[in-house]
Amino acid sequence: MKSAPPPVFIFVGHSNAGKTTLVEQLIPEFIRRGRRVATIKHAHHAVQLDTEGKDSWRYKQAGAALSMLVTADALQLVADTGGKREPARLAERFLGEADLVLAEGFSHAAGPKIEVLRRETGKPPRCGIEDGLIAIVTDCAGLYPALPHFALDDIGALADFLLRWHD
Repeated sequence: MKSAPPPVFIFVGHSNAGKTTLVEQLIPEFIRRGRRVATIKHAHHAVQLDTEGKDSWRYKQAGAALSMLVTADALQLVADTGGKREPARLAERFLGEADLVLAEGFSHAAGPKIEVLRRETGKPPRCGIEDGLIAIVTDCAGLYPALPHFALDDIGALADFLLRWHD
């Protein structure tokens, strides 16, 4: 019997809002609490995932749906998405060993979202409650008063909220 996929929390916000820093700070907090964490990052620009001419690249060029490079202490997977780039689908397919998944970007994907919004960006929120927004990490007051608000450095309280929200 296959176990349920790990819960996925999507961190959204404008460029330079602090999404990566927040996720980077949450990872050790969850690890300290005994959770295995996986991350998914959505890139809006072209990224070279494999090195042209190397064996794993050659396998993909030959038509392999997945190609994995394994070293003594790490692995890299290059796989066709099949058009399924939603964080929950990716977590179900590839991240079953994780207890939870922190995804960055994916503002248009379905799933629970946490918006990171700093006053200095001078921009409005990217998402609303109707988009799955469940909390805001911000230094701005008054946005979405019905939602929980967390300070940019309140990592412990945000981790508590996410663990409670899922359970």
